[in-house]
Amino acid sequence: MEHSLALPLLVGLVALALAFDFLNGLHDAANAIATVVSTRLLSPVQAVAFAAFGNFAAYWIVGLHVAETVGKGIINKDVVTPAVVFGALIGAMFWNVVTWLKGIPSSSSHALIGGLLGAGVAHAGLGAVESSGTIKTVVAIFLSPIIGFGIAMFLMLITSWGFRGVQPRTANATFKGLHLISSAAYSISHGGNDAQKTMGVIAVLLYSTGYLGGEFHVPEWVVISCYMAIALGTLSGGWRIIKTMGSKLTKLNHHSGFCASTAGSFVVFGASAMGIPISTTHAITGSVVGTGAARRASAVRWSVASRVIIAWFVTIPASATVGALFYLLTRLW
Repeated sequence: MEHSLALPLLVGLVALALAFDFLNGLHDAANAIATVVSTRLLSPVQAVAFAAFGNFAAYWIVGLHVAETVGKGIINKDVVTPAVVFGALIGAMFWNVVTWLKGIPSSSSHALIGGLLGAGVAHAGLGAVESSGTIKTVVAIFLSPIIGFGIAMFLMLITSWGFRGVQPRTANATFKGLHLISSAAYSISHGGNDAQKTMGVIAVLLYSTGYLGGEFHVPEWVVISCYMAIALGTLSGGWRIIKTMGSKLTKLNHHSGFCASTAGSFVVFGASAMGIPISTTHAITGSVVGTGAARRASAVRWSVASRVIIAWFVTIPASATVGALFYLLTRLW
């Protein structure tokens, strides 16, 4: 297949994709570190460095199933063009910036999916949508926080029962260590799922322009670049959202922090194994709320949770609209 895009333009689009990946890490730093910061297990600087390392460590642990779903399971890879990729990335980045400024933990993942759908449909109509990948992604929007909620509540109840005769100081020291381990696991799962969305976008861009020799795959340099970009973004921190996640939804301690991070890890690792580009934000938010609800319903600030839920519903339509608009703007060039 002939290369259908000038190299400087291709480099520019790859750089834009990596910028989105960086922004994803910046926006979603709260996912991995809100619990350890709010409980003072680690300082903010230590926490972001810890999470960034976990993000990159996913390179050695997590497969590339999610990258393949995003690259060829949302929009038909054979109709994707550089303009579609541009519209998708701008749509996703716009929504990320808006929610970051507002301190709302929305989903970078679904912003990208929305951008892809908006730009792809604007380019080739509804027939361009790959229903299997899109349906399982949309279903995960609703299931991931519910599953995280349920697992976190179960863990809170079973660990409370298991430690009922243990001295508070001993129990706290135990959960402190477990909290750190579970946070590391969540950081790895976060990098392993979220960085792969950008890998899929870059891979389909290279495929559509003939740089993959006609066969869809994710080159090694793309994998390493995306893990580095998201780790650097996480290192930069997303303090507004960390405040929402770590203290505004419910009060956390080492026990509930461990349960929330563990529940979130189960959900995200499971989704990655099935190739579902899940929202790590949805998974951890549902898990955090589950730990509060396990204590008592009034322990959760439901007004804050409702703002987060509204953002979940709005994310895909909003980013799809912006993605379609920016795709259409490229037609004027």
